Amino acid sequence: MVGIADTRVVAGNECLIARKIATYQGPGFSFFAMSSGLRSLRDKILLHFEENFARESAVRDRLYKVVELYARQVRRVALEDTEPLERSGLKFNASFLIGGQMSGDSSHKLYLVYPEGNWVEIGPDTPYQIIGATGFGKPILERTVTYQDSMAFAFKVGLLAFDATRLCAADVDFPMDVVFYSKGSFNLIEHRYERDDVREISNWWQERMRRSVHDLPSEWIERIFSSLISGETLAR
Repeated sequence: MVGIADTRVVAGNECLIARKIATYQGPGFSFFAMSSGLRSLRDKILLHFEENFARESAVRDRLYKVVELYARQVRRVALEDTEPLERSGLKFNASFLIGGQMSGDSSHKLYLVYPEGNWVEIGPDTPYQIIGATGFGKPILERTVTYQDSMAFAFKVGLLAFDATRLCAADVDFPMDVVFYSKGSFNLIEHRYERDDVREISNWWQERMRRSVHDLPSEWIERIFSSLISGETLAR
């Protein structure tokens, strides 16, 4: 499993850098929670979750129990904050991806938690999931990544999808945080990439796309342009 998140937080006219992935590891468990939406909601939900997770050891055998505990905090904060937010013209906007493995899980799992506090498991038929700025990187993922791909391949595709989103969405940018998890390892690997770390790859991909457009079979469009040129000649 590969998780990728940007670190840009837009607050009014200010742009801040803050982590959007929280990681948790201990004997027999390893998981992350990735967030999108209002930062204030994320921080409040995360605080309540961590307090309850420290007390409720019974949830540490299955990841779905962790997700349900997390979802309860989402619903709790929604009850507290929805009305004040709406009075200010804001929506309760907080979505989460929770992925990893607990001691009782046969494999690693991934769950999507909605702002309403309900959740779904992301299964093998859905090899990727996006929250936040979803539209810009989706075409690359949709055309490329499959459930059978290696983590290295998935990371490459994820990097290209992130780069496409970064170019198009004003509230997405470097640094880029990445987490890797291998089934049964109970060990999350974290790494932060700065813009200069992947600049060469971004430039290579941009040039490769331009070359691919030039190499695109063009018989179908040459007929149209031939007609256009003929039409312009007759018009003269």
